[in-house]
Amino acid sequence: MKIIDLLRMSGGSLFKRKFRTILTVLGVVIGTTSIIVMISLGIGMKSAMLEEMESYASLTTIEIYQPNRWGGSDSGSDTEELFLDDDLVEMLQGMEHVTMVSPKFEIWAIIRIGNYEANTNIVGLSPEAMERMAIPLAQGSYPHPGEPLAFIYGNAMPQYFRNVKTGTYEYWDTGTLPPIDLYNDTAYVIFDTDRYYMAGSLDENGQIIPQPKKYMINACGMVEGGVDDWNSYSYNVYCDIDALKTQVQQVFKGRVIPGQPTMKSGKPYREIFYSTINVEVDDMDNVADVQSLINSMGYETYAASEWISSEMDQMNVIQAVLGGIGAVSLFVAAIGITNTMMMSIYERTKEIGIMKVIGCRIRDIQTLFLMEAGFIGFIGGVVGVGLSYGLSVIINNLVAQSDFGIERISRIPLWLSLLSIVFAIGIGMLSGLFPSIRAMRLSPLAAIRSE
Repeated sequence: MKIIDLLRMSGGSLFKRKFRTILTVLGVVIGTTSIIVMISLGIGMKSAMLEEMESYASLTTIEIYQPNRWGGSDSGSDTEELFLDDDLVEMLQGMEHVTMVSPKFEIWAIIRIGNYEANTNIVGLSPEAMERMAIPLAQGSYPHPGEPLAFIYGNAMPQYFRNVKTGTYEYWDTGTLPPIDLYNDTAYVIFDTDRYYMAGSLDENGQIIPQPKKYMINACGMVEGGVDDWNSYSYNVYCDIDALKTQVQQVFKGRVIPGQPTMKSGKPYREIFYSTINVEVDDMDNVADVQSLINSMGYETYAASEWISSEMDQMNVIQAVLGGIGAVSLFVAAIGITNTMMMSIYERTKEIGIMKVIGCRIRDIQTLFLMEAGFIGFIGGVVGVGLSYGLSVIINNLVAQSDFGIERISRIPLWLSLLSIVFAIGIGMLSGLFPSIRAMRLSPLAAIRSE
């Protein structure tokens, strides 16, 4: 018997018992919809968590610290001191899976605008790193190599400026921002903060400590957002790392730079060492291997993927539980398909006997009933997928109007839709397997004599 004949006969048999077929298909629809919606919720929660984590830190970045950075450089150890220097940067750039190495040099300084000043952390980065990090700018641009030192101010910085005359932080006391414009006003920067706070007192030689020199530094950009809007770049000042290193070396001129290691004699090194080094890896799956290699060199590292992996494991368990709940509905639908096919066999016993007597192959009879069950699964799967998309839209609209802070909690990828239809067809045919075997084993003579 040709396949087209089997398809026509199986479809015709289903439509002869419309009400029973509709009820059976409805069970598959409910089962398919349940499992898709449940899995989509799990996918949505995982995606929302990853997006939130990415707003805090890159998932493919490894941050490298100097070993024993809190213990000082003269701890008495005979082992060679490890520093974050240009030689290490060059070595890291040659590692497999490393796409970018971004050294970071940080120093605390005082920024003075009129009668207002703020003690802030200045972060030196390469312009390439700023572009790769995609620091969002409301105005201005990233600094260019070779240009004089210029600052990009974090959007939350204005609230940290204190009125020098009154000693108050006006924004925190009254909610009013100080009358300064970080992007356009002239800013004076004091890098030698120790001397600034000790000015006017006597040094170890009995001499009065003078005020440190102030340096006029222009702004080249402002991070996007208001003072109360949080992002990863809200609270720092950013600049070109080479320009910052040159400026700091001019300021201290052979003296110890705050935060920099010193020799055992207490003298400073000629080279400025980096505060941290960020290593960008090509894929999150390779982060652990690269991190392990860097740790074996003796350096301390941190990667957001360390705790993200454990969080993702928990989300996978939740997704599996949600999928299992939806699968229960599909299991119930499978029982309904089996019942429908068994009833069909009882009602068509004589028809099956005649088909055998006239020479129809036994395998064709089995294929006929499997096709009927597959049709039920296919129709229920397609309708279930369509219904799932509708429910997903409703759920997302409700969540978006709530205070959860999540725009889309239900996400149905294309592969889930296609897999659900295939799964529904498979469940249907599997449910029809036992009834089809029973149909194959019916005795032709007994089937013809039955009423």
